[in-house]
Amino acid sequence: MKIKVLSKSKNELKIELEGTDHTLCNLLQKNLLEDKNVDLAGYDIPHPLASNAVLYVRTKGASKPETVLIKAANRALKLNKKFRDSLEKSLKS
Repeated sequence: MKIKVLSKSKNELKIELEGTDHTLCNLLQKNLLEDKNVDLAGYDIPHPLASNAVLYVRTKGASKPETVLIKAANRALKLNKKFRDSLEKSLKS
């Protein structure tokens, strides 16, 4: 997956995610919105035939948008690991 920074400022970050769809973007958006330092988070897929999504995050106060995005991605990884572990345990029994 290629990630292109479209714009970046003190409290805003807009990136393009090449080769992704609603699945990853929705997961990241949900995790971003759970962070109390996030003012706004959203994504757009400008064209239905293109697999490039644009993710946008705006933070409050001194929080950096790239930091909260990395934290959101890490929370998503932990959730996926938890699901995988539970699934493996259930399939063994």
